[in-house]
Amino acid sequence: MALDAVHSEANPTHSTVVRESAVVRFAGDSGDGMQLTGSQFTLSTGLAGNALATFPDYPAEIRAPQGSTFGVSAFQINFGSASVRTAGDDPDVLIAMNPAALKVNLPVMRPGALIIADAGAFNERNLRKAGYDANPLEDGSLAPFQVVALEMSRLTLDAVKPFGFAGGDALRCKNMWALGLTLWMFDRDREPVVAWIRSKFGKKSEALADANIAALNAGHSYGDTVEIGLPLSQIQVAPAALAPGLYRTITGNDATALGLVAGSQLCGLPIFLGSYPITPASVILHNLSHLKEYDVTTFQAEDEIAAICSAIGASYAGKLGVTTTSGPGMALKTEALGLAIMSELPLVIVNVQRGGPSTGLPTKTEQSDLYQAVYGRNGDAPLPVIAARSPSDCFDAAIEAVHLAVEFMTPVILLTDGYMANAAEPWRVPDMSAYEPFPVTFYDRVPAEGRVNPYMRDPKTLKRIWIKPGTPGLTHRIGGIERNYASGEISYDPANHQKMTDTRKAKIDGIANFIPEQEVTAGAPGGKLAVVGWGSTFGAIEQAVQRARAGGADVSHIHLRHIWPLPRNLGALLRSYERILVPEMNTGQLKTLLRDQYLVDAKSINKVSGQPFRIAEIEAAIEQALA
Repeated sequence: MALDAVHSEANPTHSTVVRESAVVRFAGDSGDGMQLTGSQFTLSTGLAGNALATFPDYPAEIRAPQGSTFGVSAFQINFGSASVRTAGDDPDVLIAMNPAALKVNLPVMRPGALIIADAGAFNERNLRKAGYDANPLEDGSLAPFQVVALEMSRLTLDAVKPFGFAGGDALRCKNMWALGLTLWMFDRDREPVVAWIRSKFGKKSEALADANIAALNAGHSYGDTVEIGLPLSQIQVAPAALAPGLYRTITGNDATALGLVAGSQLCGLPIFLGSYPITPASVILHNLSHLKEYDVTTFQAEDEIAAICSAIGASYAGKLGVTTTSGPGMALKTEALGLAIMSELPLVIVNVQRGGPSTGLPTKTEQSDLYQAVYGRNGDAPLPVIAARSPSDCFDAAIEAVHLAVEFMTPVILLTDGYMANAAEPWRVPDMSAYEPFPVTFYDRVPAEGRVNPYMRDPKTLKRIWIKPGTPGLTHRIGGIERNYASGEISYDPANHQKMTDTRKAKIDGIANFIPEQEVTAGAPGGKLAVVGWGSTFGAIEQAVQRARAGGADVSHIHLRHIWPLPRNLGALLRSYERILVPEMNTGQLKTLLRDQYLVDAKSINKVSGQPFRIAEIEAAIEQALA
């Protein structure tokens, strides 16, 4: 993208660079507060009116050796004046707090990018820990980049010394110094950050709050007064043209929690969340625990099995049972999930996917639980599976999961992943009056013939009746052993098991008649190439397809919300294209599902590095597919 330099009236020694977008990456030790720094820069950027998308990149190690590459934590934000769908391919600016942060993040930097490094941290000890034989700030190895080495540590110590802080305590404010400089670079308001610092630290220690504010102001003043000139210049990114409304930044986990509450309000049921903490899903439990005023009950169970069993019990009692987890926890919940399917109880299971198998990559992202969601239970045990596509979309996806669960008396799996769970983007707070309620009606008619059959079904949807325990005259029993279709009693009859298995399958398959037909996200029905995606690959696919179409390529984008059952028109839609390309962060799970269901020659582009797709990767795959 071309840069236009203009004269800065505030400081004639500085030039101002005008850009449509910018990608900034903060990186440092896991104790350097990079996530906090990034989140506060995100707040200021959102208030400035830019479209944005973020990518928090956490280390998996709990206490990696300080200064080692294992403990590097990073936060990337892409913001601009037009549509922003991903956290960006190649950062324009890297703020590196130590040598390890530089070494880990240098491979993702584009040539010519600006690197701002804390020269004081590049001492012999830290260089050795990072695996450097020589100081990269001095040996010429960074020649392809614009490098500004600043004495951040010393300048921070000077800024906070009047408040009684020195040594390691003082250096904990270094991230605020770096944030202040970055706010100056992009002409961001400091006041929201100052207010946040007062709120976070003021109750504990006024001196601590003052010290952090002093460091923030010192970094900002340094940028405003130092006479370095290019490359340390101010960069202006104009606000985006957003539709009128109330906006906030939201992460996928935050949106999921709010969507579950909204779904419970729309169906008129209180929520019971039974959950066991697991990365990266724990935040949903934390958020819902603070929403008790919306009739939310949270239970932190002793393990994953207890968590889902408690939620099943809540559903049996007439509440909206919910459980949240990630891949390893999903494996532990599987037996109880079969119980919920056999009992035909509504239940929402949120799986925030992470790198696997086993413990795998706890803090990294992946989409490798699709097989597990669609097929991963003993016996024929179908259930609906839906997938959110972005942080803000988790809100509507959660409502949809609740709707399907209570409408069809079935467990529903909602798939998100670590990328969208932790990433943030602007969210226009919706007008809830625009959402159609779907109130639950419990069965309360006492049968004249005596005992009620809890497996009486709606002839249209095949869902069974839902009886709230304690309803006079409707004593009933359900469970994991097969039941008689006509009476609800335990049955081992072969023909009955065939009928019940077929009925449960027909109920789930029939959901395809009640969900929307699949639309083409971008492009036209039919053509040379369809790029079919699901989940958090949405942003990268959308941008890549837009760029390819702008270059004249005959390519379209189809993105799936409903993974199972698949939309009723999807087969015909896919067969209208000559080629099908499926990008996903696994080894080809959706591709295999589409080939199995529709006998189409779908091809994969796969990535299982723990990192989301870059736009350029999908662009290259499109070009190759059309060659």
